[in-house]
Amino acid sequence: MRFLTPAEVAYVMQVSKMTIYRLVQSGHLPAIRVGRSFRVPEGAVQEYLRDTHRTGHNPA
Repeated sequence: MRFLTPAEVAYVMQVSKMTIYRLVQSGHLPAIRVGRSFRVPEGAVQEYLRDTHRTGHNPA
C-alpha cells in the first residue's frame, strides 16, 4: 500500500493543500497521522475521485 502526502494528493486532485486538510478533517478522505503530518492511502484518493465523479457531488 502506498501513502501520499497532502501535497501529492493536492497535485493529483488539482486542488489546494488546504482542501485536502479539510477533506481529511471532515472524514471524507481517510488518512493516518505520521508524527505531526498526515498520509493518505493512494487507494482512498482513487476511491474518492471515483465516487465524486459518479455522483457528481463534491462534499468539500
